[in-house]
Amino acid sequence: MDFASATFWAALGSIILANVLLSGDNAVVIALAARSLPPHQQKKAIFFGSAAAIVMRIALTLLAVKLLALPYLKIIGGIALVYIGVSLLVEDDGGEDEGAGAGHSSMLTAIRTILVADLVMSLDNVLAVAAAAKGDTVLLVLGLGISIPLIIFGSTMLLKVMERFPLIITLGAALLGFLAGEMTLTDPAVDNYFGHQSHLAVNAAGTIGAILVVMLGLYLKRRHSSQAAASAS
Repeated sequence: MDFASATFWAALGSIILANVLLSGDNAVVIALAARSLPPHQQKKAIFFGSAAAIVMRIALTLLAVKLLALPYLKIIGGIALVYIGVSLLVEDDGGEDEGAGAGHSSMLTAIRTILVADLVMSLDNVLAVAAAAKGDTVLLVLGLGISIPLIIFGSTMLLKVMERFPLIITLGAALLGFLAGEMTLTDPAVDNYFGHQSHLAVNAAGTIGAILVVMLGLYLKRRHSSQAAASAS
């Protein structure tokens, strides 16, 4: 590995750029998962969740080509994204006084949500990163490692925006639903049974997924609020 060569730095730059550009949706879910935590826990959840997600993404990148060839994997991932998106909308914003133990549990829950969502959403993203690394594991680890603070910064900025514009939470959940629809229709099993789907069909599936997540999430959230109000009265 020639660290002084222009080829090395060009490849490293490509990995960092690809990872940051393709991690916009990951930054959204990281911010969504951490938003309900106390301020002193938000930064910890974002840091540890992002760092663990990057480590997991390194391993996933090495297996990406084989994993994406497996039928039904994207369908399972799509279902997982729908569940995460709905859960983030339904999540109760109350409970600040639940105690330190509950706060610790909530932070672990946020980190787990970040890991699961990053795993699911990275199935496509890692292909671009793996291509930029050209099979060089050292280059891959360096590029993804340098990307950590950039993704953390993006997530932190989103948290601040969400505090002022709560609508972004709904838009973030819709994004997860859109990705779920796209992933489901591009699964190899769908190609085997119905043939390769057009770009228009994939976008339509994404739109349906976004609408499904938002409608289901808001419905369950209203029902949860009604049950809580009935219990309090």
